[in-house]
Amino acid sequence: MLNLAHEAWHLGFAVLALLLAVVASGHVVLHNRDSRAAIAWVGFVWLVPVVGAVLYFVFGVNRLRHQAALLRSNLERYRVQAGEPGCSPEDLPLRLAGRAGHLTRLARFVGGVVDRPLLPGNRIEPLVNGDEAYPAMLEAIGQARQTVSFVTYIFDRDEVGLAFAQALGGAARRGVEVRVLIDAMGIRYSWPTIHRTLRREGVKYALFLPSLALWHLMSLNLRTHRKILVTDGCLGFTGGMNIRADHCLQRHSPRPVQDIHFRMNGPVVTQLQEVFADDWLFTTGEPLRGDAWFPKLEKAGQVLARGVTDGPDENFEKLRWTLLGGLSIAKYSVRIVTPYFLPDPAVVSALNLAAMRGVQVDIILPSQSNLPFVLWASRAMWRQVLEHGCRIWLTPPPFDHSKLMVVDSAWVLLGSANWDARSLRLNFEYNVECYDVELARQLEELVETKRSAAHLVSLQEVDGRPLAGRLRDGIAGLLTPYL
Repeated sequence: MLNLAHEAWHLGFAVLALLLAVVASGHVVLHNRDSRAAIAWVGFVWLVPVVGAVLYFVFGVNRLRHQAALLRSNLERYRVQAGEPGCSPEDLPLRLAGRAGHLTRLARFVGGVVDRPLLPGNRIEPLVNGDEAYPAMLEAIGQARQTVSFVTYIFDRDEVGLAFAQALGGAARRGVEVRVLIDAMGIRYSWPTIHRTLRREGVKYALFLPSLALWHLMSLNLRTHRKILVTDGCLGFTGGMNIRADHCLQRHSPRPVQDIHFRMNGPVVTQLQEVFADDWLFTTGEPLRGDAWFPKLEKAGQVLARGVTDGPDENFEKLRWTLLGGLSIAKYSVRIVTPYFLPDPAVVSALNLAAMRGVQVDIILPSQSNLPFVLWASRAMWRQVLEHGCRIWLTPPPFDHSKLMVVDSAWVLLGSANWDARSLRLNFEYNVECYDVELARQLEELVETKRSAAHLVSLQEVDGRPLAGRLRDGIAGLLTPYL
């Protein structure tokens, strides 16, 4: 009798495993647009019975995108009526000196992708590392008189995080309307978390998709990676910098991290505020409206700018298309700075096509990563771009978390996104495209400073790695769709 029950249990498990594998594989084939990811998931589903299928339905990219669309399907996207019309792409040759007239086509393309106006009259200032960015952000919070809106991925409870919490609390005690949104996973990068400090300071905060809630288990992998601070609706900050002491190199942290952030004045700040208002409404149900949050903004500079909002709830991959547009339009040079470089085949092809057309393509990466497994996977892909003329430069420590793209010394893409599947398919990201020769010049000088201290990677070096290292990197590369 026991043997019969044992055999029945084995048969039942086998049938369940077969049924789950068939259903999961069918879902992958029907809904996954990335053939590499589809092949990897199908293999995983069959090689790891039951568990593979369960993990696919929890973490599968297309499942996640569907879940994100469902989560935010009823979200009211708030858009402020522009005080003055945006810049027409046809006006770009008059505003950009020199050889940048061809960017008209890029402006028209990105406008169609993101469906937002290109706004004139902005001032955008780079702030290098937390040593420059944090004092400027804290000063803005300290001077706020009506509203502060702040979203970030990581908010550590260290000396920098505590300084921000105290500044936000001080603003709240002055009668400023303060709203803080933190990713539910990012807040756990330090322990104890910043929760209690914010509560004690009287700061109104919320967590984006708290992953431990039962109804959010399917959205565990959906994170907001955005970093936006807006004070009084008129002064904005965005870029790639989290809130943690490691970004302040002058503090001599044991794990120093380079990065760059940006201070913004002018009409484009309204677009930053719109994104925060959408995310806050989704998370808390509270609408942020009125002149206190959205005042009329005057021109403050010469930069043409437009926000590029992306996330798994969008109709299609807006940021990825923007990157492809920038690569396809480049005539002279492309400068890319990113901490994580795991491009998909379409992006690899676009990089190679640019290089083969005679465009100088420089990709600047950190020689050491805070995520070694990601660096291994990235290294497995380097040959694909090196053999067609792209150049890869490895910067020395400290780890560089900066995210920049500069095309033809006139177009800049800055913000929170990395060149990997997580940023381009899973995370909620925020970037800004800018058309301005002077801003591009400043950032190219910064890029050149990084490049001058970097090591140029050769094909011989990549091919000459020990066999064990190449195997390790190749195995890591197989998991690129999940990184």
